Amino acid sequence: MNGDWLLLGRDGRLSTYFQTDDAAVWRAESTPAGRWVPPRRVGGDQGLRPGGLATGRGTDGYTHLVAWRPTGADRSGLVHTTHFRPLLAPLDWQPVGHPDKQGDRTGTPAVAVDEQGRAHVFVRNGGGGLSMVAQREKGGWAPWRDLQGSDLQESPTAVTTRAGLVEVYAPVAGGILHWSQEKPGTRMELGESLAAPVRPGTLRAVATSAEHTTVFFTDDGTGELCVWRPGGKPTPLLPAAGPGPVSAVSTVIDGHDCTVVAQRSAGSGRVAFAAYPSELEEAGAAWTESGPALPADATVSLALDADGRLVAATLSPSGEQLLLTRQKDEAGLALGAWEAV
Repeated sequence: MNGDWLLLGRDGRLSTYFQTDDAAVWRAESTPAGRWVPPRRVGGDQGLRPGGLATGRGTDGYTHLVAWRPTGADRSGLVHTTHFRPLLAPLDWQPVGHPDKQGDRTGTPAVAVDEQGRAHVFVRNGGGGLSMVAQREKGGWAPWRDLQGSDLQESPTAVTTRAGLVEVYAPVAGGILHWSQEKPGTRMELGESLAAPVRPGTLRAVATSAEHTTVFFTDDGTGELCVWRPGGKPTPLLPAAGPGPVSAVSTVIDGHDCTVVAQRSAGSGRVAFAAYPSELEEAGAAWTESGPALPADATVSLALDADGRLVAATLSPSGEQLLLTRQKDEAGLALGAWEAV
């Protein structure tokens, strides 16, 4: 999965998304904070390529999903669907093309949704740069654009600012590239880059204030979980608990705007949480572990529910076991017991 896979729908119900060998599957709450309905397949009988499902949520509460679909011998194309409400089936997969017009899978996609509800899809192209395609305001898709860059690694991460603009970060050999737009619907422009030993596959971005997005990554030399905001310097936050990207969300804790990150601990197998005042990394953070030991392929995702409470979910593709915990009505970041759903 590229992007958080636990998402809040516009009707207050949470949904989860994950990929099997040849399909995307979703589950949802039957009522806010209620029981969960059984898993259902996304997009009918159309088969997908394994790996690389990307998710993004618009401010309207709609979920956008992007994946690769086989189109022939050694050929694939990207497909997109929209999930409007958790208890309604997503639309059928629709093709959005290939960054090189044709060919095989080129990389893991990322998707973000602007304030007009238009999906922006990003993926590495055959030349090693970043390409994008975006929905038109009146329907359909604009032509593919080559955003330049070179030596892109797996995987880019896309994010929507609190002003509704789209940004994307991509790991490259020796650092991170950053693209952004000045106004809704305008071209993505390559801006500042970061020189750092970034571990591929560890980027995750979140809007941490009205002015900034923050990208998290693991330093491949030190193993530190670091943060970077364009215009500033990278800051080590704490040692990464495990491999892969963290899940991150901004929330209010005891009246303070905080950022919470979570990751499966490679040591204990449990979920490690850390919270700190948003954009004040110098205040420090420390991991606190919670829940049972999880399989090595388990991932963690964070979201806020309809009441603004933090919800954490874990999912193990090998066992398809979904576990959930929800913030209690207590001071601090107090979580309830983990439950299988």
